[in-house]
Amino acid sequence: MEKVTIIGVDLAKNVFHLHGAAADGSVVFRKKLSRLQFCKFMASQPACVVAMEACGSSHYWARQMARLGHEPRLIAPAYVKPFVKRQKNDIADAEAIVEAAQRPTMRFVEPKTKEQQSRAIVFRTREQFVNQRTELVNALRAHLYEFGYVAPQGIGHLPRLAEIVEDESADLPDLVRDICSALLDQIEQLSSRLAALKKTIDTLSKQAATPRRFQTMPGVGPIACLAIEPLRRRWRLSSAVAISRLARAGPSAEVERRQATTTEGIEESKMGNAIFGGRSSSAPWPWFDGHLGGARPTVPGLPA
Repeated sequence: MEKVTIIGVDLAKNVFHLHGAAADGSVVFRKKLSRLQFCKFMASQPACVVAMEACGSSHYWARQMARLGHEPRLIAPAYVKPFVKRQKNDIADAEAIVEAAQRPTMRFVEPKTKEQQSRAIVFRTREQFVNQRTELVNALRAHLYEFGYVAPQGIGHLPRLAEIVEDESADLPDLVRDICSALLDQIEQLSSRLAALKKTIDTLSKQAATPRRFQTMPGVGPIACLAIEPLRRRWRLSSAVAISRLARAGPSAEVERRQATTTEGIEESKMGNAIFGGRSSSAPWPWFDGHLGGARPTVPGLPA
């Protein structure tokens, strides 16, 4: 039996499809395993490359495969799709993952650590709470508008809406007043949770030296500095050069495309904030002096 050098895994919640291949690409085995069987099978396999599509659970399994001595490789789903030879199914996907992983020019996604995933969940939860609060405020404005009461958009004008609801002389039916009061209570709860998350993000941004230095840059706060750090590691750049790229580059469609197709960045959804903050100063370089080594970095392709 030929030695397996690469195993392609089509991940799922309960059933995993595996495609094992030799160094020359020939098929060694195809298997369909349950979650428990998959763990036991991979523990019994000699060290090899384990390729998977980058998805929600792929970073967890990448860490597990590394613990077993394998070399995990994560591939963006968009890069795997061209290698599906026949009708799309789990077996064909596993084979396509192997084909894609064997390409010499293939780009792989760096597995996330537990800490990186934790921070990503904090960011996503905060964004979810903000969206929910915005939805509730808009619903409140719409309800009051039906009875002739208007207020400008924005969370800053919420007190005006609350005054209308609490005003007993306002021409509002009791049922509508009760519904609007319930919406105000939910908005207050979400605001409290957002404040707690903000404190968490502030604490995370002060734990490492690099994010603290990033915050000396005008316009960059705790959220943006935590977004820049993984970007710097992935580009393998110094802190100064990473910031200079953000400061000089405008918001590009390429960043949005990469975010949508590669599932690479743990905080890439905050890249817009980081870039906008970097461009908030017309003279972005003074804060380099005394903070990041003094010398202004020279970046290939960018003006000095």
